[in-house]
Amino acid sequence: MAKILVLYYSRYGSVKKMAQHISRGIESVNGAESIIRTVPAVSTTIEAIEPEIPESGAQYATLDDLKNCDGLAIGSPTRFGNMAAPLKFFLDKCSSLWLHGDLVNKPATCFSSTSSLHGGQETTLISMMLPLLHMGCVISGIPYTEPDLNSTKTGGTPYGATHVTGLDGKNPFSEEEQNLCFAQGKRIAELAIKLG
Repeated sequence: MAKILVLYYSRYGSVKKMAQHISRGIESVNGAESIIRTVPAVSTTIEAIEPEIPESGAQYATLDDLKNCDGLAIGSPTRFGNMAAPLKFFLDKCSSLWLHGDLVNKPATCFSSTSSLHGGQETTLISMMLPLLHMGCVISGIPYTEPDLNSTKTGGTPYGATHVTGLDGKNPFSEEEQNLCFAQGKRIAELAIKLG
């Protein structure tokens, strides 16, 4: 069974919903299993400490989750065209995985959410790809053979699935956004099986 880690940070819930859609795509592939994990928030107040186990939702990711997965999908909201600090903080702790080559040749893909259509979605996806490339992952996006990539008026890029929340954060997921998340999850699972 190929284990695909869906690792995300979500402040208001949009990236969490994307992770769930991607997970459904993974689970649609025979021989693939989705493992959903999140990362704790970081704070500028040094004394602020997150509980060791989240009060609800996905468990916090560990380095072993990354080491033991067969494929990886990571997601973050956009923060000024970059991944959010909590995900970056977690990835910054992966030096031991890099040193031992634990992620070499594992397929990886990225997804993101932002409030506006041109709010830095693609640069955020690329910012998540950079550490994955350094760790030797095989990066996968979404090919234009996915019809929704050609017709979407909301989120979705060849770099990875995206969702446009709107300035108030209340835009529902469009059908195209949901389909592209599903397709991205399915593709990363299929790649993990082929490369495994």
